Amino acid sequence: MYDPLVDSSLSNNNPYPDSYWANVSGTAPEDDGQLNKDISVDVAIIGAGYTGLSTALHLAREHGIKATVLEANRTAWGASGRNGGFILKSSGRKPYATMQSQWGEEVMRGIYQEMCAGVDTVKSLIDEGIDCDPQESGYIRVAHKPDMLKGLIAAAELQQKMFGYDVQILSRSELHRNYMADNNAYGAIRYQDGFGINPLKLAWGYQRLARENGVTIHCDSPVQEWHQQVTSNSGQASQVNQVLQTPQGKVTAKKVVIATNGYTTKNLHPIVKSRSLPVLSQIIVTQPLSDEQIAACNFLTSNVIMDTRALKYYYRKLPDNRILFGGRGAITGKGAEDPYYANRLLKVLKSNFPALNSIAYDYAWSGWLCMSLDDMPHIYSNEENNIFYSMGYCGSGVSFSVQAGKRLAQKVAGETLPNLPLYQKALPKFPLAPLRRVGQWGYFQYGKIKDQWF
Repeated sequence: MYDPLVDSSLSNNNPYPDSYWANVSGTAPEDDGQLNKDISVDVAIIGAGYTGLSTALHLAREHGIKATVLEANRTAWGASGRNGGFILKSSGRKPYATMQSQWGEEVMRGIYQEMCAGVDTVKSLIDEGIDCDPQESGYIRVAHKPDMLKGLIAAAELQQKMFGYDVQILSRSELHRNYMADNNAYGAIRYQDGFGINPLKLAWGYQRLARENGVTIHCDSPVQEWHQQVTSNSGQASQVNQVLQTPQGKVTAKKVVIATNGYTTKNLHPIVKSRSLPVLSQIIVTQPLSDEQIAACNFLTSNVIMDTRALKYYYRKLPDNRILFGGRGAITGKGAEDPYYANRLLKVLKSNFPALNSIAYDYAWSGWLCMSLDDMPHIYSNEENNIFYSMGYCGSGVSFSVQAGKRLAQKVAGETLPNLPLYQKALPKFPLAPLRRVGQWGYFQYGKIKDQWF
């Protein structure tokens, strides 16, 4: 499997993974095909996932700028088409209490409003006719140990106090009786918003809206080389252009947006080098549950669910009564196809729901998410304001990536963004960057010990 820390380039003409989403979503919408000539554009966007498509759509609609999107394979071939489909008012991994102590209440509230705006933006785009199978609203955070419930309740009380957020506290018996009888859940908090969707169909909907607004999307067009070109005209200031070489054509652009997140090749550009850690997430989707199995688990809810482990598990019941269950995958791309990781998830699922002891999975796949050193996404540009990026969603970017794209569009158009760390600071570099995988392995070992014993 492609590994962003190992492979210098991303090949093209790769099919979608054999995932549940790719098998149930139907036929991909039409794009503009592989770039097969040299072109000059105002804005080029690298990556046709949520971030890139949202940036292109909002540039066209709100700023009158028709961008050209370059995608190595298919629209949403990366994380945007492989994730669990959780629409949440969140991104990154930094708790609001930590934001408050680090930056103060005003900044914390500003970040919270941006996360809320992300969900609102997604909902408004879905309302334009995107058929992505949205399920009932509700997001459940379950305590995987009795003492973890205290932390969840404290978080709920802070959000109720600070934001007036409607958060319900559920005892173990209430959770099991009214939602699902997860054997390893010892209570929960439940948000009234948040919901599940088909993430691939959502991205395809964004593509359709973008192209309807004049955006050009070239698939099978990976950026293989990138250099600057300086042109001087007598009596005028020099013009600096970005030159992107693809297999069959060259793009000369005044501005470039990097929207590749966890799939960013290791030498794409110095502005993002050593500033992220790509981490594999693994997902399985089971066989359809029978009515008897659903009753035995009392699996009444279609809410999205996540636990409190350091190495989190997340799951949801899909519209056809299958269970999607996800968690961490292999450390390297070389190990991504090892069935150990899918079987490990199945073992945990059966531990949660003993009545499913005989169930098997029909689909298993993995994909790269993008971790940042400070557990926060960053939307940033260079001093010349001609190279931009948004990265570091930390596995929670389905909704905020669309808001990030909207903000990127404003930044490309020369507007000033809110004075928040999300928008004013670059992604911090990882110290000892070549050893990132060693640190990741160490954290996984720590997480296993913490989740089991503390």
